[in-house]
Amino acid sequence: MMAGEILTQQQREQYLNDGYLIIPDFISTKGVELLYSIATEDQVMRSNAMDFNDQSNKSTKLTLWFTPGDDVYGLLIRSERIINAVQTLLGEGEVCHFHSKLMQKEPKVGGAWEWHQDYGYWYKNGFLYPEAMISVMLALTEANSQNGCLQVLKGSHKMGRLEHSFAGEQQGADMNFVEQALERFERVEVVLKPGDILFFHSNLLHMSEANLSEKPRWSLISAYNLSYNVPFREKNKSCITPVKVVADTAFLASGTAGLSPDTDFLKKENEITLKEN
Repeated sequence: MMAGEILTQQQREQYLNDGYLIIPDFISTKGVELLYSIATEDQVMRSNAMDFNDQSNKSTKLTLWFTPGDDVYGLLIRSERIINAVQTLLGEGEVCHFHSKLMQKEPKVGGAWEWHQDYGYWYKNGFLYPEAMISVMLALTEANSQNGCLQVLKGSHKMGRLEHSFAGEQQGADMNFVEQALERFERVEVVLKPGDILFFHSNLLHMSEANLSEKPRWSLISAYNLSYNVPFREKNKSCITPVKVVADTAFLASGTAGLSPDTDFLKKENEITLKEN
């Protein structure tokens, strides 16, 4: 991983056209091994995990928190290379960290995620500008068709925001529009190796199948926002607080274990999108 590397104009244009961008080997094998070993042993992380059920009542575990600290995750989330990439893709403005979540889709039992846009959730948080928001997914394990990798509709972000309503405990996009989109846009399975990273637009339609394999699918997904995009429902201030950038090597050199018990985790009963329809 080259310190502070900035994406090319061609990569930015690809992101704007397709709604997503994959960078292979973004994190070294050593870095991924460190993150995954800490994540799987992190009792604070596990004790703050929430189950979100799909329409078939299968569940996916996720742990979500807002403020990036000086732990191994926070140092990665605030690393120069990631923040520079986010800045390049979003354009002018101060980059802020909305939240990060560790997705834990376990073998045989890990549930699906219905077709949705991330802005379908974030609209309900009161954010006004989808172009100021982006999701960044780092694969900690293999992600493939067998274990329920992400599927995207290439270019579907150009449709703008679709209406979302409850699908199980999730927010699903209006299926009448999804069916039309499936006829018009290429459906792509986002197959990732550990250490690969995916940047995707807040209005990109995406979903994932249940994990029916023998292997887990874990990923770290961080959402970023530009500071001018001030939400009127979301109360946490991380999303409008500019990130304090650290060196790319900081998370490897930290020697830090997992998250602190004092981390500002999301509690399911406080999740706005479970209340707003």
